Parts: sequence; structure tokens; C-alpha cells
Amino acid sequence: MSNPFQHLVEPLNPAEPKKTFFNLHKLNDTRYARLPFSIRVLLESAIRNCDEFLVKSKDVNNILNWKVTQYENVEVPFRPARVILQDFTGVPAVVDFAAMRDAVKRLGGDPEKINPVCPADLVIDHSIQVDFNRREDSLQKNQELEFERNRERFEFLKWGSQAFQNMRIIPPGSGIIHQVNLEYLARVVFDQDGLYYPDSLVGTDSHTTMIDGLGVLGWGVGGIEAEAVMLGQPISMVLPEVIGYKLMGSPHHLVTSTDIVLTVTKHLRQVGVVGKFVEFFGPGVAQLSIADRATISNMCPEYGATAAFFPVDLVSIRYLQQTGREENKVKYIQKYLEAAGLFRDFSNTEQDPDFTQVVELDLSTVVPCCSGPKRPQDKVAVSDMRTDFESCLGAKGHHNDKVKFCYNDADYELAHGSVVIAAITSCTNTSNPSVMLGAGLLAKNAVEAGLTVKPYIKTSLSPGSGVVTYYLRDSGVMPYLSQLGFDVVGYGCMTCIGNSGPLPESVVEAITQGDLVAVGVLSGNRNFEGRVHPNTRANYLASPPLVIAYAIAGTIRIDFETEPLGKPVFLRDIWPTRDEIQAVERKYVIPGMFKEVYEKIEKVNESWNNLKAPTDQLYPWDPNSTYIKSPPFFDNLTMELVPSTPITDAYVLLNLGDSVTTDHISPAGNIARNSPAARYLTNKGLTPREFNSYGSRRGNDAVMARGTFANIRLFNKFITKQAPLTIHLPSNETLDIFDAAERYIQAGQNLILLTGKEYGSGSSRDWAAKGPFLLGIKAVLAESYERIHRSNLVGMGIIPLQYLPGENAEALGLSGQELYTILIPEDKDLRPGMNVEIKVKSVD
Repeated sequence: MSNPFQHLVEPLNPAEPKKTFFNLHKLNDTRYARLPFSIRVLLESAIRNCDEFLVKSKDVNNILNWKVTQYENVEVPFRPARVILQDFTGVPAVVDFAAMRDAVKRLGGDPEKINPVCPADLVIDHSIQVDFNRREDSLQKNQELEFERNRERFEFLKWGSQAFQNMRIIPPGSGIIHQVNLEYLARVVFDQDGLYYPDSLVGTDSHTTMIDGLGVLGWGVGGIEAEAVMLGQPISMVLPEVIGYKLMGSPHHLVTSTDIVLTVTKHLRQVGVVGKFVEFFGPGVAQLSIADRATISNMCPEYGATAAFFPVDLVSIRYLQQTGREENKVKYIQKYLEAAGLFRDFSNTEQDPDFTQVVELDLSTVVPCCSGPKRPQDKVAVSDMRTDFESCLGAKGHHNDKVKFCYNDADYELAHGSVVIAAITSCTNTSNPSVMLGAGLLAKNAVEAGLTVKPYIKTSLSPGSGVVTYYLRDSGVMPYLSQLGFDVVGYGCMTCIGNSGPLPESVVEAITQGDLVAVGVLSGNRNFEGRVHPNTRANYLASPPLVIAYAIAGTIRIDFETEPLGKPVFLRDIWPTRDEIQAVERKYVIPGMFKEVYEKIEKVNESWNNLKAPTDQLYPWDPNSTYIKSPPFFDNLTMELVPSTPITDAYVLLNLGDSVTTDHISPAGNIARNSPAARYLTNKGLTPREFNSYGSRRGNDAVMARGTFANIRLFNKFITKQAPLTIHLPSNETLDIFDAAERYIQAGQNLILLTGKEYGSGSSRDWAAKGPFLLGIKAVLAESYERIHRSNLVGMGIIPLQYLPGENAEALGLSGQELYTILIPEDKDLRPGMNVEIKVKSVD
């Protein structure tokens, strides 16, 4: 059927009649001008894609009537303009597409019909690790190891880019997905076959929201949802409430964008924005650069919102010019957005739309801060870091115990709070020239003051794009960063996702001997326990300049106001002023840098160019591969849907508590040598050096099933300590979780999982749903869920059950050592949010 809103189409410029757009002002509906700008993007998409099949007129009316329908749990479809993936989540998506082609062929169909119809960009940024640091050739060495370990995965992805239409691969060594998206991939406005419409996207990484800072509506989804979007399906979403976040005032000259985002994160956690959009407005927004806004949007998952939107304004337009976008494109972007009612003037209060709720932040009240030691929302003022850390230690042994050790023929001491990892990493901060140049200028001042960093501290600098290296080098601060140990080690996420590489053995031995709470300090966005490194039990998020400051101090237990940095030099003596930073930024961050880096981004990596990939349209699976394996998800695919059935006499595989993250469920880091995954790889003839990480093995279901719940910091209430273990209830044996699940499966016994609040928080990770599915888990019973993870569970056929308000396992007297029968209604009666009956009886 033709689009019923076709009458809204008109030329953007009468002189170019073939360049058109949907003019929503022609709806002649006063409600449009009162909608939040983020909701206007949803409305435009619904109108443009209305076909009365996937997107209907009633959906358009529901969005237009947002002021009422936001409270009615109304579902609407959304068709994003594009999809973005990184390699950890992109490899399993391409594996699924390859397996789908095989399944379609088995069913007698045309396998080449399995193709992305929505443009997809895949950025390879999650594979490189900090194996080498503090040496001039660290970058080269780490990149060589990256290709050595991941050649098979890279060849597979290169095959995918050739076999599938609408799929572009950004090779390794190019930068971090969200920074590359911000600086290069973002269109802001699409010009597709002569039709202008807003850029929008979903991504298989929870920090996809970073692009909201540029006025492009986007958020993270599970890999399963992303695959559906790539195949042309709209996302079905509950029309969200929109929290208006009003920014006022100007930040103090010592405050960085990192301090602002950590303050916003804690504030919005307290407000409660889960499942909602946040839209920023107010005069304070004009005080923020696009890099600052992107930093705030990046950490949207940490404060729990779906999106964190800054509408496009003149600052956005200047950023497009600064980053080398073509001038004629920048002109039509602004012209279209103005004509469509999507361009913002933050000083004009008449443009302020209606919001569900308004909360405010005076930027002048923000103070320098960090977040930790285990959660990104736990903000700690820098002035309180010492006392906060010591209170977190609690009864942990003797607070002042020290352990002596030898490193490179010199003697050192470690204690609780000693910094052993200091990493300038993650798109959250490396996309922001103000904090990166601030770190460089602080390093220059520190070196000139005679300050150093102890050699055993694992320091690293992993920029989010080659542009960062350009302006650090051209501004003259790179040599000083190198002198303090912050050499460029790679272009990728690295330490922020757990690719921190090994610590010196003598450091690990000292930590273990003293049972020390050692510290990692990183300019990242995630610091969940066990994520950054197994031996850093406390991890703090901090701005890049503070990362260097704590590296110089060598401990988190310092009060910078009253204690010097190792010599009679205080932090305030070497901290650069905002004016100094801005002067350097204006001089050295120029459009030519962006053009030079991005004109050659898809061809500059010779190792990638020399990869030989298969040319078949069906992937030739190698049965000996330990990286790429045809998954079992489509093996029993039929043309008919299998009806739902009750879950009878299910055992509890795990009884977990609150805040179980996707890192607990499906870790991305190193594969422990005594784990089921290690045994599998050893049986395949691999040595521990060749194990690589769980994240790099996501194309192999056999590894990933064995790696499910393999996080060493997992606390299962069946076990009295943190360990990836459980009790096999029929035999009362303590086993690795995979081994226990295998026994249940072999006996034909159903499994469920008990857990608490915020189950599945953290990174969007489809293997956190696929893995439990392969372990035989049929349902999860939790107090609450993270949005993306709940959707992934549904996509894998695992039922996400939620206790009734005020109830949990403890209140109901459930120990997990019972049998559970879940009465699932017939498919025609099944609906989200309905109550279901669960019958519980003793295992005995």
C-alpha cells in the first residue's frame, strides 16, 4: 500500500524539485511543536515508513499524541536509518547471517535473500590488547599480536563484507566505534535517492548513545534485535517518557567533561530514568562542545536511560565543519533540520518542548570527581577519595599492610589502594580534545617538575581515532606522555573492556600474597568487578588528567589538596588552566586532520588489505576452527512455529543476587586456564598463550557456552565464595557451571535461574542470552532487568519472569533448592506483563 502521508512530501529548495522531504509542519497539528525533539525523530520515521503493515497510521497518531500515550504503555515501531556494530558483537551477528543462509538453502529457499537491507557499519575495535606498553614499538607489537590472534575472525569478517550487501567494515587500527561514528560515519541527515530524513541508528554496543551528543538519535540493542533491523524489521518499543534535563551555569575552570558526566550519572540514577529518554536543554548546553555532549551521552547506559539526546544546534554545525564534513552537505543538513522543526536554539525558551519531568543541574556546582570502586554511578569527589576508599576496605585486614616485591632489579612496596593499572582509554574521553590535551599538558608540566611514574604500573594510552595522535603530536605533548609511560598502545577499547593484558608476575604475586585491594584507574565508562583485570578489585573511572595524576601518586589513598605528588609539587601546581587547553585546541584540532585520517580509513591497514577471504556466497565452515563455528540456533528450523509448553519440574542452576552484569554472565576478558573453555581449547591443541579472550571467541558457540557464568567474581548463593561454580542438586556435587548444566541436559531436566535486581545490567551482549540458552535455561526469575538484556532473553526464547512488587526469593522463602513448574499460557493468550502461576515443591 502507498504511504498515506505522501502529501507531506515537498522540495526542500524549490530550485531543486527532486530533493524532497516530509514536511511535518503540513500536518497542521499544534501538538508537533510541543513534542520533545527526540520524539519528533520517532514521528518522522513513522510517517516516512508508514505502509499500513509494519508501520500503521495509528502508530503515527500514537506518537503525535505522546503527551497522553507516554503513560499508557503504548508500543510503536521504529525503523532506524542504519545499524552499527563492533567486532565482539558483530562477529556473532555475521555468523548468524551465514547460518541463516545455510538454513534457508536447507528449506529450499534462495540463500542470497539473506542480506542486510538497512545499511550496517562494523568497526573492528575490540580485539587489540595491551600486551606491550612503555616502549616505542608498543603500537606495532600489539597490532601484530592482534592479527596473529584474530586472523581467522578478520578473514571471516572480510568475507562478510564481500558476501553481504549494505555492510561496510572499518578495519582494525582505525579507532573506537563510537568515536569513528561521531567523527566520520554519522550523516546527521540522510540524502537517500533525493529524499532527506534524519540520521538515526541502533547499535550492538550499549554506548551507541554517544552519537546522541551530535543530535543523531541512537541507542544500544541486543545483537538479535540488530539482526532483525538489518533484515528490514522495525524495532517495537514502548513510547518512552522523556525527562528534560536542564543545564544552567558554567563549569569551574578545574572541572572536566568527565566530572560533569559522572555527576550527571549519579544524579539521573537517583532520579530514575530506566527505559526513558533524557533530552538536554537550557542555557548551559551552549557552554558544552559536541565532545562534551558526546561524553555525557556516552554514559547513558550507566544512568539507565535508553537515549540521552542533544538536539542539533549551531555548535553541532560547527563541529561538522571542524571534522571535515563537505561544506555542501553541512549546508543542506542545517537547511533540512530548520525546515523540519528539528533544529534547536538553546537560548530560545520558546523552543522548549513539553517534557514528562524536568530536572536541573547547575554546572557551577560540579566538582572534580571519580567513580568507583565497582560501579560507574558511585561518584566520589576527588577530595574524598582517600577516606571513601578506606571506608570501602572496611574490615579488610590491616589497612596499612605492605608487601615488598622486586621488579626489574629494584625493590618496591604495594599496599591496599596501590595503583597498578593507569589507562587513558575509551571513547567516553578519547573523543574529547579538551581532556586529552589537558592530560598532555599536565604530563608536560609533571615531567618538567621532575615527577615520574613507578615502572611497575601498567600505563597505556589507546586513542579513539588517529586524529587524537595527530593533535597530541603536533601540539608537542606526546613526548611528555611517553616519558610518563603513556605511549600509544593501540586504537581500540582495550583496558575499558578488559583487554588490559597481563600485569608483571611479581606485581600479581605481591597482590595475591597480601590479599591486597589493588587499583585500576581508567578514563573509561565501566568498572564492574572483574571487568578491567582479575587482580584489580577496585577500579575508578576518572578524567585523563586524573589518570596521570593517580599514576604519579602510585596510590588512590592521597589527598591532592594536602599531599604532594611524590616531591614538593602539588597537583594544583601542574594542572593546566581551561584557557591554556582551549588555546592549544583552537590551534591544533583542525579540519585537515580529520580529512587526512578518514579519507584513507578503509584502506590504510596493509595487514587487512592483504587478508585473503573466501569468495563463496555460503560460508565454507572449517570444522577445525576454534574461532568460527556454525551455531546450532537454526539447526531445527522449520516453516511452522513451535507452540509454547509449560516448564515442568525445573531445577535452579544458579541462585544469584543483585546487579548481576552481562560481564558476570558472559565475560569478555581472558580465559582462565582451569575453566571449561580452556579445557575445550586445550583438547583442540591450543596452548594458553593462544586462548585469546572470550570476546574474541564469540563466533564459536562451544567456547561461549563453556564461558557462560565463567566470571571469577560471580557470587552464587549455593557457594560460599566468589567462583564460577554451582551445586548439581540431584548429586549435591560442586561443579563448574557448564559441567553441571551438561548433566542436567543429559538427564532431560529443565533449568531456571533465580536472581535479584538489575539482572543483565552493563554492556549489551547477546551471548549473555545465547549462553544461558545453550546451558538449557528456560526462564529467569528476577526482581528487575536491564532493558536490552530482557529483550535478548525474549529473542532467545528464555522467559524473563519478574517477581510481583515487594516480593523476592528471600521474602517468599525460596532457597533455590526446589523444583519449579511454570504454567505458560497458550500462544494466543500470551502477552507481556501478564501474571503467570509458578508451582514450587521441594527437590526431595
